[in-house]
Amino acid sequence: MLNKETLLCALRTTALTAALGSTGLAQAHGDVTPQAVDTSALKGIGNGWLEKNPYRKNGEAVRIGDSAFNQNCARCHGIGAVSGGIAPDLRMLPAGDEGDEFFIQRIRNGVTRNGAVYMPPFEGTLNQEAMWAIRAWLETVRVD
Repeated sequence: MLNKETLLCALRTTALTAALGSTGLAQAHGDVTPQAVDTSALKGIGNGWLEKNPYRKNGEAVRIGDSAFNQNCARCHGIGAVSGGIAPDLRMLPAGDEGDEFFIQRIRNGVTRNGAVYMPPFEGTLNQEAMWAIRAWLETVRVD
């Protein structure tokens, strides 16, 4: 159940998005510059894309993922992954291996519908280690 403040924030965001969209000023979630993520403290994964998160429940990966999410994802998916309605609430991704395939597909390739970019692809911007670290952190804030 949403509290009053969260609901009001979501309504304001929806109204602002609708208003900007109708004037042609909004471009999906806007143009933002991805921020570098230092993953040097993590064991390297290599070049082949993994299907399962190798950093699940890894404390250092969770720390890096928290920072990486706040720098690169929170502007659309919300602080603490609590969405204000602009983008999906990532706290509700399936846990474990079940959610890994969906997550890595979306973060690597982004999301485009009818030619509009709803989420940019991060492959080539974030390395695989950073992506899986974000996923490791997301599992720590997961809700049913």
